[in-house]
Amino acid sequence: MPRIARFLREDEPTIYHVISRTALDGLPFKDTDKEYLVELIKKWSRIFFVDVLGFAIMGNHFHLVVRMYPESEVSNEEVKKRYMKLYDLNRPGPEMELEKFRKKLCSLSWYVKEIKQGFSRYFNKKYGRKGFLWGDRFKSLIVEDGLTLVNLLAYVDLNPVRAGIVKRPEEYRWCSLGYHIQSGNKDKLLSVDFGMKEWNEFDEKEIVRKYREFVYETGAIDTGKGAVIAEEMVAEERKKGFRLKRVELFRYRCRYFTDAGVLGSKRFVQEIFDEVKSLLGSKDERRFVALLTGVGVYSLKRLRREA
Repeated sequence: MPRIARFLREDEPTIYHVISRTALDGLPFKDTDKEYLVELIKKWSRIFFVDVLGFAIMGNHFHLVVRMYPESEVSNEEVKKRYMKLYDLNRPGPEMELEKFRKKLCSLSWYVKEIKQGFSRYFNKKYGRKGFLWGDRFKSLIVEDGLTLVNLLAYVDLNPVRAGIVKRPEEYRWCSLGYHIQSGNKDKLLSVDFGMKEWNEFDEKEIVRKYREFVYETGAIDTGKGAVIAEEMVAEERKKGFRLKRVELFRYRCRYFTDAGVLGSKRFVQEIFDEVKSLLGSKDERRFVALLTGVGVYSLKRLRREA
């Protein structure tokens, strides 16, 4: 039986909700696997013409909400730049090759394929297995911008709450709200366009605060499909105006960097790094990041060896 054609729009920027599940039993993805999948999303989102609006990586599937851009909105210079970046070249390829590359980098199917194939290679090598990792082809839905989008993003971020993994969505490191709060949107992976232009807000922190309020209010509604955010938690957040106090933000950031090797001032972390970088086999000059802007606490990220 032939496959049903995927719904795609190729003439204007389009938002898609992508869902893909494994073909394996149980919950095969461990924390380090989820981390690797986030890094793959980050890698390919720098190459493809796409905005990442939200994600949630669970134990046996992932959600990804993206805006893909059509070929008509992509400049020749940007295609050349990404071509050289991907293939580590000093000059762009032939025009015919660039046109094929442009088409690929505006394709949802190619974007998701690169992420899933890269993860399959990693997963099979790590666990010494062969064969298929993913189940049926990924599912994709076209999503209207605006209220539909912000409701979808809240649904995606509430996945770990509904599953009973956490009580608050930002406690889960591998969803977009957790990534915003715990990492401070590290490397600007996520767009802060939550589809609510009527918020008339341009400050990124305030946009995230308003989105967090929306998620909490939505997450307290019992739809009969999994756990909800407790009403007392929502009431507590309402009192604070859904603003995270510095101590709370620090707690979330520290949780994000639980794999840190050193915590301290920038000078202290740099001194320790200079002492141990030969043992790590690192040529980098720095390997630390600020846990909280304005506080002066930094983290030296530990390099883990995968089993």
